[in-house]
Amino acid sequence: MTAHTRPRALAAMDTTLDDFTERLFGHLPRADQRRWARVYLQGLLTTPGKKSVRRLAASVTASPTASQSLQQFINASPWDWDPARRELLRWVEERHPVHAWTIGQAVFPKRGEHSVGVHRRFDPAAGRAVNCQFGFGLFLSLGGMSVPVDWRLLLPEPWAADPVLRGRARISPDVAHRTPEALVLELVDAMAVHTSSAHAPVVADLSRLSGAGPLIGLLGRRGHDFLVSIPPALAVSAAGAAPGRGEPAGAPGREITAGDLARSGNTRHPYTALLAGPAARPQRLRIDSGLVRVPGAESGAPGTRRTYRLFGERHPGAGHGGGPVWITNMTGHRMDDLLHLVRQSAESARALGSLTEDFGLLDFEGRSFPGWHHHMTLMSAAYAYRALPALRDRQGRQGYPVLEVRQSA
Repeated sequence: MTAHTRPRALAAMDTTLDDFTERLFGHLPRADQRRWARVYLQGLLTTPGKKSVRRLAASVTASPTASQSLQQFINASPWDWDPARRELLRWVEERHPVHAWTIGQAVFPKRGEHSVGVHRRFDPAAGRAVNCQFGFGLFLSLGGMSVPVDWRLLLPEPWAADPVLRGRARISPDVAHRTPEALVLELVDAMAVHTSSAHAPVVADLSRLSGAGPLIGLLGRRGHDFLVSIPPALAVSAAGAAPGRGEPAGAPGREITAGDLARSGNTRHPYTALLAGPAARPQRLRIDSGLVRVPGAESGAPGTRRTYRLFGERHPGAGHGGGPVWITNMTGHRMDDLLHLVRQSAESARALGSLTEDFGLLDFEGRSFPGWHHHMTLMSAAYAYRALPALRDRQGRQGYPVLEVRQSA
């Protein structure tokens, strides 16, 4: 598809796309860099199927050298992606209130051993270990849609320690190996510095992170409200009121796993959530809730024994089997407010699916560390450019599915 044959709807939006590109990428020092940013964005928005650099270039321009120039811009050109991400954050915040900061995990399957950060990792979606890159994205949850604004790529220790691998992937000297927990905290810290809005609750799936306990302690000590899913094996202890008053039956102070405590939780006054939506019949979801302490979250300093609310989902027909276990420091919030935040995590998972299907999340073919970040930045920008008008249109036509919560008699 050439510039002369691109869709009429996009042609009508050209001025807006030009302005959008200039705002996010106006910091690039050269005019040709800004031009190729515009080409890449337009290609992501219009190219069907796989979003390889070659296909993106061919869909926007008939120039025989466009593919090579676009490849150079993405993989080799030394431009800083952070200013574009900060401007994207401000652009989204100007247009919609932010309900939560949600952390999403992404697995990028790869062939061979040359893509930056590639390693073997268990992929829950595939049910097996795969050769992949692994990263985290921070999404702004807008109440009906989530938009990515920042990313981190896990750099395994062999990659961080090998000067040959670092040189081949053009990894900057200031980039070191960080644990998954450290990358999550880095995303939240960066967001706290650059947001122009009030801090929103942090919502994250930490259920596969071995350091979930210390991480929630660090989030709390930094002043963040949070709601995170945790490993069922995480050690916790019951706290608060005696059984029969809405708290778990476990003896206060005795350590027990989060999963066991969630399953033996509030049996006298459970919450029943009704999942409602325009295309689905309401389903009952039992929520067992209780106050806990998390030994692994405490810093050891005086006065750091914090109390959290833990709750577990028990789906119809699941018996006493374990569903997700969530923990929050927002102990004074109503359960329906907490369950609304749980839905933000599902929204980010849907956004990751859309990024994969429609915006080339897994299609970056280069091997450089800057190239990966360049692609993720431009992909996030294209998604936001398409998503915000769609969200406003949806809000104008209909309401959102709600999560109604009732306390059983």
